[in-house]
Parts: sequence; C-alpha cells; structure tokens
Amino acid sequence: MNGSAGGEGSAGGRGNATGRRARLRNPFYPLTEESYGAYAVMCLSVVIFGIGIMGNMAVMCIVCHNYYMRSISNSLLANLAFWDFLIVFFCLPLVIFQELTKKWLLEDFSCKIVPYIEVASLGVTTFTLCALCIDRFRAATNVQMYYEMIENCTSTTSKLAVIWVGALLLALPEVVLRQLAKEDPEYGGSPAGERCVVKISTALPDTIYVLALTYDGARLWWYFGCYFCLPTLFTITCSLVTARKIRRAEKACTRGNKRQIQLESQMNCTVVALTILYGFCIIPENICNIVTAYMSAGVSRQTMDLLHLISQFLLFFKSCVTPVLLFCLCKPFSRAFMECCCCCCDECIQKSSTVTSDDNDNEYTTELELSPFSTIRREMSTFASVGTHC
Repeated sequence: MNGSAGGEGSAGGRGNATGRRARLRNPFYPLTEESYGAYAVMCLSVVIFGIGIMGNMAVMCIVCHNYYMRSISNSLLANLAFWDFLIVFFCLPLVIFQELTKKWLLEDFSCKIVPYIEVASLGVTTFTLCALCIDRFRAATNVQMYYEMIENCTSTTSKLAVIWVGALLLALPEVVLRQLAKEDPEYGGSPAGERCVVKISTALPDTIYVLALTYDGARLWWYFGCYFCLPTLFTITCSLVTARKIRRAEKACTRGNKRQIQLESQMNCTVVALTILYGFCIIPENICNIVTAYMSAGVSRQTMDLLHLISQFLLFFKSCVTPVLLFCLCKPFSRAFMECCCCCCDECIQKSSTVTSDDNDNEYTTELELSPFSTIRREMSTFASVGTHC
C-alpha cells in the first residue's frame, strides 16, 4: 500500500516536473513581435559574452604571465578584469535566460546571487579606480623614486584583499533583500513567470530584520553616493592634481625622463577614461532606482522592466568594453597582446625573436620595462619568460 502510494507520488512528482518544463515558453517561436526583441537580445548578449570573455582573459593572462607587467597598477587592472569576467561569464547567461523565458534557471539561488555579484563588482570597480588614482598620484609625485621601489607580493595582495573584503561586505545586504516571486499569469495578459523582487522576509531574526529595513530605506542614496559619486568625484579630483604634478615634472625633468612622464600622462588619461565609462554605464541603474522609489505608481510595468533591462545590459557592456579600452589606450598592454597572438604562429615567433634580439636595448625596453605598468627596470633577457614567480 505504501509502495503504491510512493509510486503514485513519484509519478505525480515527475508529472509536475514535466509540466513545469512544458510551461517553459519558447521566445523564438512562433514568430511574433516579441520574437524579434528576443532575437535582438540574444544576438547582443552573444557579442558581449564573446568580447567580454576573450578581452578580460587576455588582460589577466598578460599580467600573470609577463614579469615586467606585474606592477600594482596592473594587478589592480587584472583584479578588475577578473570581476568583469565573472559578471559576463556567470551573470549574463542567467539574466538573459530569465529575460527570454521569464524563469530563473537556478530559482531562488540565482535570484539572490546575481544581484549580489553585480553590486560586489560595482564595489570592486569603485575601490579599484580609487586605488589606481592614488597609485598614479604617487608615481607623478616622484617618478624616479617611484619606479625604484619594488612592490612585493605581500603588499599587492593586502591591497587587493582590502578591495575584495570591502566590496563583498558592502554587497551582503542584497542577499537578504531579494526574494523570488511568482507572477500572476493573468496580469496584463502575460504568461506566468518569476520575478526577483526586493522584499524582506519576516522569518529573519529581529536584529537582521531591522538592519535590512534600515538598509532598504537608505539603499537608493547609498547606492548613488558610494558607487557613483565616490569614484567619479575622487577620480576627477585626483586626476586633476596628478595632471598638475605631471606638468610640473615635464618642465623640470631631464631629457631621459620625458618618455617616462609621457607614459605617466597616458596612464592618468586611461584611468579617467575608465571612470567615464563606468559612470556612463551606471547612470541608468540609479535612474531606475529613483523611478522605482518615487515614481513607480505613474510608470507602466513594461517601462520599468525595459529600464531595468537597459541598466543590466550597460553593466555587461562596461565589463565587455573595459579591456578593449585598455588595449586601445595602453601601448604596453596592446603590444603584449599582439605578442601573445603572435606566439600561436611559428613564423611570428621567429620574427619576434629576431626583432627582440636586434632592438633589445632600444624602444622596446623603454616602452615596456620603464612604462607606468612596470615596477623597476629589468633586463629583458632575464625576466621575459612566462610564469616567473613574484
């Protein structure tokens, strides 16, 4: 009797699971107006995914496998590339799957972890930009002394650990705030779906519940102040002071240091460009938060969903374009990337070895070893091999 009941229960469970799979809608068929939007979202996400994965992996590999590229600035950029890679690789597929099927692939887990990783990545970007500005100011204050100092692995690791711990802790309330809500199939004539909403569970302990309520009330302005105003204002102020130091150094420098100062100016412009890109991509998220908090009653549901989708795509766009911007503005990174590509071809390897042996003491050494992306002048013949330890 129990066995038959168990069999019926398991059969019913399989039937329910099959029903859930059957209710998973196909956004591409039949062909309707919504299908064109689904194809556009899919194509755009594939482009962002491909460029983001390859670009961020290239930045991480260049910094890890080239000894002369292991400076504190490059370590910060590699750390930024790692989080951009994580956003594109993990969050993008889950968000696109939810947008197309109106279902969360991993249900409550993905509803909580995706916003957490996204907010943590904003914290990592914010603190990384601030750290880059401080490092560039140190370099501009005394170029010669700065590049005679060796930044050991312990110092670099401690700085990265501060960025990680700060970003992960500040994003932790997002896990408590998010809940998966089932959507009414009759609402607006749309099919049933799942939405990840900001809703505090009453089952939480009293202390955590009060803290979650406090955070929810201040979330809008905390998000705007910490993740937008802080990096923007800090970078603008620090970059202006650094540019002034660089101009003074240009007037007082000797002929041999002019190339170094030019590269310092180039790196300062790169940090400003990264900040502008970050600020441009995070503005829609702040607008979406303001509209949700103060004007949600007068805005349609479709408009809110579209604004939220745009803000999500701009975050993925930022993670995709950051390495491309780095390769375009920084000659050492672009040159290292080209060398990496040439290593895949035997002819390019032979050509590269010939050029390196002829010009080892000239322009190549000056632009790579004494760039603002290195720590100290080193002999290329000793340290050019990949995989060397710190």
